[in-house]
Amino acid sequence: MPATRLMPTDESRMLMEMVREFCDEQMRPIVDQFEAEAAFPREVFTQLGELGLLSLAYPESYGGGEQPYEVYLQVIEEIASAWMSVAVCTSVHSLTCFPMYSFGSTEQKERWLPGMLSGSQLGAYCLSEPHAGSDVAAISTWAAKDGDSYVLTGSKAWISSGGHADFYTVFARTSDDGPRGLSCFHVPAGTEGMSFAPPERKMGLDSDTVCEVIFDGARVPADQLIGGEGQGMSIALAALDNGRLGIAAAATGLAQSALDASVQYANEREQFGRRIGEFQGLAFLIADMEAAVTSARATYLHAARLKDAGRPMSKEASVAKLVATDAAMKVTTDAVQVFGGAGYTKDYPVERFMREAKVTQIFEGTNQIQRLVISRHLLGR
Repeated sequence: MPATRLMPTDESRMLMEMVREFCDEQMRPIVDQFEAEAAFPREVFTQLGELGLLSLAYPESYGGGEQPYEVYLQVIEEIASAWMSVAVCTSVHSLTCFPMYSFGSTEQKERWLPGMLSGSQLGAYCLSEPHAGSDVAAISTWAAKDGDSYVLTGSKAWISSGGHADFYTVFARTSDDGPRGLSCFHVPAGTEGMSFAPPERKMGLDSDTVCEVIFDGARVPADQLIGGEGQGMSIALAALDNGRLGIAAAATGLAQSALDASVQYANEREQFGRRIGEFQGLAFLIADMEAAVTSARATYLHAARLKDAGRPMSKEASVAKLVATDAAMKVTTDAVQVFGGAGYTKDYPVERFMREAKVTQIFEGTNQIQRLVISRHLLGR
């Protein structure tokens, strides 16, 4: 059954109804085939863009939907309940636009943001590297100043929408000064010297094409530097707060789908002459799944409302990411248990849900990193 939502305005309620209708009519009928074929659903993103769903959290003046984060994240959750790969790429797209919107100059924003937020373009966020995942300060991709350009050399790993995106937000080193040596660049697709490795063969999220992005002397004009030289670390960390909320919302939607499938199966499947949902052991398991999903939703919405109020929310973003993704892993695993042997087959979607949930505990900062962030906020370190 659809999640119970308390939307802040009539406009947002109508928006959510439109999203649910799109999910039911355009996404759920094709998700299984696309995931089985590891096909990138570019047409789905085009349709999302036409509906204005790729830029909800940004101002109308730049082509966005000017919706509060409370609304944007619930849209991400709803999309994830139908197709997790699409929700993750939508969240990553929004994350990719954040540095330009928050740190770009007025001239840069007027030049680039209308296209980035038009709905016709899709962005990819290039932060991680083969040897620099959680340790952002270890980034080694180099951006050497050469006249009125920077020349990028190195590679980025685990890039969602890699090879399909229209623009890339890239973090590279402009000096050897540790964390203070990182800078941020806007790199359009088709930049000479940028190429892509074959897609990763992943456990799940097969329709989210993830690959290594390789820069071999890629020349980027200096006016595509976002912020100043050396500002990359602060830009990356600010962006990740928003990205963690997007993943928390997506993980909640995934868990909601696993719960819904479990409830339906428990009401249909019979053993010993009774529906299996009538057995207390299984009924209590489903009750715990509901509690986990509801808790995850409340946690990310609390962080979103702090953000909308202009208050600090970095700790709360980490809490939301930790709680929601751990909940998704538990709920999807329990869903397989509810289905029994059938849950271990690909005849039902719960095995895919469980595989998709696992990576939510890893990307946008592992849950071990989230615990580190939370503890440092609390203990003043």
